[in-house]
Formats: sequence, structure tokens, C-alpha cells
Amino acid sequence: MRDYGVFDILGPIMIGPSSSHTAGAARLAKVAGIIAGGNITKVSFLLHGSFAKTYRGHGTDKALVAGVLNMDPWDENLKDSFKIAEEKGIEIIFAETDLGDVHPNTVKFIITKMDGSITEVIGSSIGGGNITVINIDSQVVEFTGERPTILTSHKDLPGVISKISSILYEENINIANMRVFRSQKGKMQTMALETDSLISEDLMDKIKNIKEIENVKFINPLMEGGN
Repeated sequence: MRDYGVFDILGPIMIGPSSSHTAGAARLAKVAGIIAGGNITKVSFLLHGSFAKTYRGHGTDKALVAGVLNMDPWDENLKDSFKIAEEKGIEIIFAETDLGDVHPNTVKFIITKMDGSITEVIGSSIGGGNITVINIDSQVVEFTGERPTILTSHKDLPGVISKISSILYEENINIANMRVFRSQKGKMQTMALETDSLISEDLMDKIKNIKEIENVKFINPLMEGGN
């Protein structure tokens, strides 16, 4: 049975008419921007299902742009997100697409950075302002952003996950949920690890120093009044 939170009952604090199409969209885009790592010059939003059909009327387009600009769903500047993106020199493109058998409120972000690198993120707004990220750079993942989340890309070798969990143990940080994904044995793994406590920069540095780790990112919990 699913555990229900306060946002399922009361709904989130937000600017806009719909928790799924505005609050959820802004949350999802903010996570995508964090995953990309900043210095964004261009974002293509490929909209699936209900998002594709109603994004202008429900303000989904403004919310998605706002999220990429690191705004929260309740930010008063959300309504001016297109103007702010233009001032920052960020090119914005919207297009309809079919992403297959996914939630109807799903979007694929294709994010280009100043150095020419591209990050692709697919995620869904699943109701009540809640989200789930399901794919990063063609690698299947699954996490919600509700808890502090560590995302790693590391070599598929014995002991890597143990090294990460040992560091968390030493810092007295409990693992709430952990999922590991790989496309081929012996190549690379992607891990989404959610914790019950905030992760310090010092701890993140320790994880980054694990030699098998190629990339690690940390996402703050997406809570009302949070960062």
C-alpha cells in the first residue's frame, strides 16, 4: 500500500492552476537542471501525453522553464520565466512527442550546456505536485526527489556500493532507499540512493574520491519552503 503525504491531501504551495501541470512540472524541471549541472544555454522540452496537449493552457510551459531556472513552484517570478530565460541567453524549444508507455504527464529534457555537453532527463509529474525521474542519459533510474538523493555513475565492479554505504555508515546517515541500474554487466552502473539526512559537502567529496566513481550528484529534497 502506498504511503500518502500531506501534498496528496492538501496539495503543494504553488503559482498556477494545476498541481500536476505547474507545481509538478516546476519541481521536475528543477531536478533536471540540477542533474545537468548549470551553465545551461539551451533546453528542448519534449512533451508527452497530457503535457503535450495542455501545456500552454495550464502554464506547464512557464513552470518547466522556471524549474530549469532553479525556481520553486511558489516563486512569484514563475509567470515571467520566459522573459528571464531570454535575459539569461537560454534558448527554449517546446515540441510534442511520444515517449511510449509512460505516465501521461511526462517530459524529456534535452539540456545543452555552455561547454557543448548535453544531458537528457525523462521524468513525470504524477499528481499532487509529486514527481518521479525515470531516465538519465538513456539509463533507467527511479527516484522522487522527496529525500536527499545521491546519484552516482560508477564502474560495475564488486565493492563499489559497499564503499559508498560504508562512508554513509561512518557519518551515521541512514539509507532510506537505494536502486541500482545497469544496461550491461561489467560496464557502468547508475545508482539512486535516498537518505534520511542531509548530505554534507565533505561527505560528497569522500564519495567523489572513490576511484570507481565517474560522476556523482546530490539533489536536495523538494519540499515546501526547502532549498
